[in-house]
Amino acid sequence: MSHEDHKAVFVIDDDKRVRDGISELLESWGIDVKTFASAREYLDAPKAQGPSCLVLDVRLPDIGGFELQAQLASQPHPPIIFITGHGDIPMTVRAMKLGAVDFLPKPFKKHELRVAIEAALERDRDALRERSSLHELQNRLESLSTRERDVLPLVVSGLMNKQGAAKLGISEITFQIHRGNMMRKMQADSLADLVRIATKLSIPITHSRYGN
Repeated sequence: MSHEDHKAVFVIDDDKRVRDGISELLESWGIDVKTFASAREYLDAPKAQGPSCLVLDVRLPDIGGFELQAQLASQPHPPIIFITGHGDIPMTVRAMKLGAVDFLPKPFKKHELRVAIEAALERDRDALRERSSLHELQNRLESLSTRERDVLPLVVSGLMNKQGAAKLGISEITFQIHRGNMMRKMQADSLADLVRIATKLSIPITHSRYGN
């Protein structure tokens, strides 16, 4: 089974009855579930390699649900589904603005939870694919020589070989060689393809009045 095929849901709630109830329900759906009585327990536990999500109570004994959401915001993390027995509209708005998938008041219906979990897992699956793709592009970039790295932003900015060579103080034929090697290593089939790759890698692109 690949990482992408293995789905996991982490349930964080200080009420054991809630944890056990959700765990039994998710296991009946064939979803791997791990439960925690506090946010700290979750933070100290190993993280999933495949698609996952958090079913998170707003009120917890150590780190509150919103506080945990804020702590996780600066790093890749599973999408969050909030659950609470004390919810109101402002809390719902706050959670959704910060990126939560859903905000479910207790007691919630099984169908509501399942829809939210499926949406959260799909969101995380897409995020994992995007991170994997970016990691591959970064590996390609790191394979470039210093000169090939110099050539890349000039090419994607639209400079002709002659202008790029002058910019670097090298001959046009040398520039063409570096350009060809760079395109091959970046696995770019065209200039448009290379521009898309450079954009994903946040490589600065300036607009040139020259054609290519």
